[in-house]
Amino acid sequence: MKIVTVVGARPQFIKAAVVSEILRKKHTEVLIHTGQHYDYNMSAQFFKELDIPDPDYNLGISGGTHAQMTGRMMIAIEEILQKYIGGG
Repeated sequence: MKIVTVVGARPQFIKAAVVSEILRKKHTEVLIHTGQHYDYNMSAQFFKELDIPDPDYNLGISGGTHAQMTGRMMIAIEEILQKYIGGG
């Protein structure tokens, strides 16, 4: 089974560190990083220190209002999901 995990901020990074390790034992995890935190100390450092797998996708979403970032994230995530579940 393919499972998509979306992370973008510290609380999700910490959860993914535990969940990804377990998921990947029996399933294929597709890890999507929204990229809303692009600074090393707010993102890459967590991936490294918590041994989180490199994301399959980094959306690079940053800048603008919360609503603008959320809208861009939803569009980008939908495009990725369509690759896996089809539709359009």
